[in-house]
Amino acid sequence: MVTTTARGDRHATGSRLRRALILAAAVAIAIAANSMVALIAVAAGAPTTYGPLTFPAFSLFTTVGVVAGWIGWSLVRRHARDPRRTLTMVVPIVTVASFVPDVLLLALRFIPGTTVSAVIALMVMHLVVVAVAVPAYMWASRSS
Repeated sequence: MVTTTARGDRHATGSRLRRALILAAAVAIAIAANSMVALIAVAAGAPTTYGPLTFPAFSLFTTVGVVAGWIGWSLVRRHARDPRRTLTMVVPIVTVASFVPDVLLLALRFIPGTTVSAVIALMVMHLVVVAVAVPAYMWASRSS
């Protein structure tokens, strides 16, 4: 039988809250940074009405990216024999793999209005998510 103490429960709840706040901050920061990327892309010639560069679209995908990354990060930390080494390999591989849909988008232009500057902006947005999320994951993974 496992018993828990009120103090242990508060600590676990506090840790979950701390992680949630860190991840929420990462989402907000990444969305703000991706807003700047979208503005720069439009200034560089991307259509103002290009769906993936609209706030609702990139905000949703930024949030999904941060959350999915956290799930993957947590699984690796929990199950890998050497999580640090594994993450050192997995993060760059996943980042490069995230460009595949953008390259296909540029080649096939399956979204009307696709331009080179728009696709480059989408790729930069992936880098923004990684640049913001990885330090947040490291911070959220630390013991409180």
